Amino acid sequence: MEHTNFVPVLTAADWNAEYQNMQLARRKTDDAAYWDKRAQTFTTKDAPSAYVEAFLERAHIQPGESIFDMGCGTGALALPLARAGHEVLAADFSQGMLNQMIAQAHNEHLSSITPVCMSWEDNWHTHGVNKKAYDVALASRSLAVTDLRQALLKLSSVARRRVCITLATGSSPRTDERILREIGLPTLFGKDYQYAFNILANEGIKAEISYIESTRAYTFNTPDEALEHFSAMAVDASKTIASEREIDRALINLADWLEAELVLNETAGLPDEKGVQQGAWRLRKPRQVTWAFMSWDV
Repeated sequence: MEHTNFVPVLTAADWNAEYQNMQLARRKTDDAAYWDKRAQTFTTKDAPSAYVEAFLERAHIQPGESIFDMGCGTGALALPLARAGHEVLAADFSQGMLNQMIAQAHNEHLSSITPVCMSWEDNWHTHGVNKKAYDVALASRSLAVTDLRQALLKLSSVARRRVCITLATGSSPRTDERILREIGLPTLFGKDYQYAFNILANEGIKAEISYIESTRAYTFNTPDEALEHFSAMAVDASKTIASEREIDRALINLADWLEAELVLNETAGLPDEKGVQQGAWRLRKPRQVTWAFMSWDV
């Protein structure tokens, strides 16, 4: 039998290096100032949601366990965990997001949340976050990092028992790939969860994976507001992989698509899941986002 020099890509690939190259081709990650401004639009704390319930159900956190919640945002996980009696260190690089969580914790007289303003790239030790310091470490929809391997191992080092994360299965949680396809734009970058799974496997970590379906129902005050929103999304998602001519043509297609897909919102004026008043118009079909829930014991 003739010998071949076959090298399987699955075992030979440097998944973290490929992930880092992909990050260079993507849009720039939003900084703390962006999220500080975004936090101001949250008129109430994140309401109980199917996503949060599904995450906590899969996390299998035991009574009395301490929690490290990295990228906690406005406390979607930290607040219900504190209500359940857990000590939570909730970290985020946006002080604006932390302030929203702190205000809600104060309103509910919750004293078991310790907020810390820090990023994935910071020296966590200087913020009092040490190795094996917490029973369970969480990162819910927050792994927007340059070095995925470093972030995963850093998070895992903090946990004494278990780690739980979620990552988008599509190109980006803020990009509606359905619309991009309809208007003729490519979506080439995504599936971060596959990189994470392969990186963990190469480190000898046996991660389990399941999926959480999340619905996002955008609403708008006017059709022009919808067109502006989705035009910005389309340009942002495609400017590194499509020509100006292709994008201009797609934006014309977008106007036609929205004319057919925007309908009057029967729940206009009511608060959405983040407490923001709903607009008069909505898409005919809400967007479905699939999150990969990954967990492993340490």
